[in-house]
Amino acid sequence: MTENFIGSFTQQEPIPADAIAAANAVMQHGRLHRYNTVDGEIAETALLEEEFAAYTGAKYCLAVASGGYAMTTALRASGVQHGDKVLTNAFTLAPVPGAIAAVGGLPIYVGVTEDLVIDLDDLAAKLDQSKVLLLSHMRGHICDMDRLMAMCNNAGVTVIEDCAHTMGAAWDGVPSGRWGRFGCYSTQTYKHINSGEGGLLICDGAEDMARAIMLSGSYMLFEKHRAAPPPETFAQIKYETPNISGRMDNLRAAILRPQLRDLATQATRWNERYQVLEDQLSDVPGLTLPNRPAKEQFVASSFQFLLLDWGAEATETLMNRCSARGVELKWFGRAEPAGFTSRYDSWRYAPSEPMPASDRVLAGIVDMRLPLTFSLEDCALIARIIRDEVSIVYQGMMAATA
Repeated sequence: MTENFIGSFTQQEPIPADAIAAANAVMQHGRLHRYNTVDGEIAETALLEEEFAAYTGAKYCLAVASGGYAMTTALRASGVQHGDKVLTNAFTLAPVPGAIAAVGGLPIYVGVTEDLVIDLDDLAAKLDQSKVLLLSHMRGHICDMDRLMAMCNNAGVTVIEDCAHTMGAAWDGVPSGRWGRFGCYSTQTYKHINSGEGGLLICDGAEDMARAIMLSGSYMLFEKHRAAPPPETFAQIKYETPNISGRMDNLRAAILRPQLRDLATQATRWNERYQVLEDQLSDVPGLTLPNRPAKEQFVASSFQFLLLDWGAEATETLMNRCSARGVELKWFGRAEPAGFTSRYDSWRYAPSEPMPASDRVLAGIVDMRLPLTFSLEDCALIARIIRDEVSIVYQGMMAATA
């Protein structure tokens, strides 16, 4: 009898009861705007910033409207101006080059390896083209950060980390977001803590954070921030920095604070699900899993594998066969953008040159969400379906070329 999966790949767990209670409290008093407080009250947003700064070990934190807004703010606060070139990953999602374009920058794409991390050899060849790298830890895969930072520091290149997929993750014990000048996080529904939309920005530079706070739309209310530099830091910056409003509100912050407290437990649960899939798919002919180094402490809210050199027709066949059995896979190699997936050559506002080695990898990347609504048994079933269908299609490919 053929097994089928009947769950949803987009259904998240409910918001925790303590987060719902916190949200209700905010709605009952009505002070959703982060600067609307009564005497003696500390805004939920300010408390979230304090708690996230402590969680990551950063000096400063700013809560904003989205992960994309966090990236554009980091770029602006780092001095990126219209016409400046910014290095970034070829394998990422559209908000990353979109953030560069939003500040008038020009993305310079860096290749991807079969382990789904930035190609450090390609980066070394391109470091002289820009003074900023917007590094995307795409789908939770973290490169050798020691080597990357040594390269960038030696070349005088500022690193901004896109940590949308690595909240709670680390390289060699150092949290993602703590390597570069800024760390940018997302709290969108499919990320590690869920407020529908939202973002967090961390850094250690007092002037950097003062600029970010002014950019976010603090007006002259920056003293209401707690995970922030002292008021005298703003003395000149407040006159020089435009208001590009993108604040987080107290309702979202109230929802997020209990989730942040539970993040370590949730990370363990995600990785248990990832491990089930990895164990069952590690020896399937025709399917390649990315290597995860011992120094990479990842949080796996999604799962990826590669179908290297399969070709479009065979890959589409696999997608369709898995879909018919209830397994929803996304393919980054598709010529036309679909859903959340697109390739660097799809972003035509930022012209690019072909990268054959990376194009081969991108053509084979298959992606799957891994929500915590899946049980370990669900993950085992999904793995069996993928294993069966990959074997069928791959055997057909081999027979056709024999």
